[in-house]
Amino acid sequence: MATYVVSDIHGEYDMFLELLDKIGLKETDTLYVLGDILDRGPHPLRLLRKLMEMPNVVCLVGNHELMALECLEFLCKEITEESIDRIDSATIENLLSWQGNGGTITMDEFHRLDKETREDIIEFLGEFLIYEELTVNGRDFLLVHAGLGNYSPGKEMDEYSLKELVWDRADYETQYFDDVYVVTGHTPTQFIQGNPKPGYIYRKNNHIAIDCQCYAPGGRLAAICLDTGEEFYTSANGG
Repeated sequence: MATYVVSDIHGEYDMFLELLDKIGLKETDTLYVLGDILDRGPHPLRLLRKLMEMPNVVCLVGNHELMALECLEFLCKEITEESIDRIDSATIENLLSWQGNGGTITMDEFHRLDKETREDIIEFLGEFLIYEELTVNGRDFLLVHAGLGNYSPGKEMDEYSLKELVWDRADYETQYFDDVYVVTGHTPTQFIQGNPKPGYIYRKNNHIAIDCQCYAPGGRLAAICLDTGEEFYTSANGG
């Protein structure tokens, strides 16, 4: 009954299967996915549908899921002159923002699905957690996609906005808690200043950063076992 965490899979379906094989995930284990399942990689919705079939997976929302949720209901509508006339500026802005952040692949895959499957996907995405607090082997963990934007000591979790939790990057130079490890994705470890091992899991000041930019050439998909601290990696993306 082990607990694993992975993040920012970004449509890399084959990498995800490779990682599951490396972990040896059992039905009695729990796998937390810290968001950014969608976009950029080749099979975002194939990956999402795989996760929907896995009862031992718990998904948290990332900024890419938020962008998708702002657009997918509109994409379910039949394209007519009337529906086009009703498009407001906010919808157009959301679609362009999502497209500019790698959403085109998800949109294309979504269009190829039947109506019932589309609705199931929107419902599933709407059930994602924003953050999770848990204790494993006597250690306390906070799982969240991005970090704690506008961090302040003593600030309660329900006081953080959605933007601060899924968009604002973690400050790895600041230790948020004395006795809680904060596990995040969102910021590729290749981009963390002073990281001695770019592209591998980064640990500092009770932070554990696990986004190893799997969708980019040379990137990997990474996971960590919270019970033991063991790290797991796929082979590098060949681009």
